[in-house]
Amino acid sequence: MHGLINKAVQTFVCHTYGNDRWSSVASAAGLEPPEFEAMLWYDDALTDAVLDALRRELAHNLDDVLEDLGTYLVSHPGVARLRRLLRFSGVTYVDFLHSLDDLPDRARLAVADLNLPTLELREHPAGEFSLTVGSGIPGFANVMMGILRTMADDHGALAFIEYKGRSQGSDVIAIRLVDVSFTKGREFDLGAAAP
Repeated sequence: MHGLINKAVQTFVCHTYGNDRWSSVASAAGLEPPEFEAMLWYDDALTDAVLDALRRELAHNLDDVLEDLGTYLVSHPGVARLRRLLRFSGVTYVDFLHSLDDLPDRARLAVADLNLPTLELREHPAGEFSLTVGSGIPGFANVMMGILRTMADDHGALAFIEYKGRSQGSDVIAIRLVDVSFTKGREFDLGAAAP
């Protein structure tokens, strides 16, 4: 697994639950030294061990923890660059949804050896969408659900997001857009402010 993904898990745990909790997780998973380097590659078994240790440490369902990780990645001030990258996809939440197909390629522009699972959005009648999340990173669909919920709030949209299960080896997420202008949303300026 790419170190950037592992480092995101580490940073999430440290910022959300504290360094002591991360130390317990790293120790239980056999991670030595107890931190990830963002640009290195790690055995998938080590990532699985860290996630299992995290689940046990927090006594939470791993799916919920991974969804919280997705929320963290686009809402915590310490990782604001990802939110900014995602907001460059357009003005509305619908623009954001339609940009998801390109997200793995955009990620590779930033980090050439980062291979995210494929994302395929389908639009259905009456403001309904489905997002198919390819395999490659276990739990990535749960992370995407946290991102989808948080970005809806960020754009001021009211959306119901539900995991629909697996189909032909991929995860499927249903998105029902109820109101594109439910609230004001968070401020965002596509242009950089002049000094």
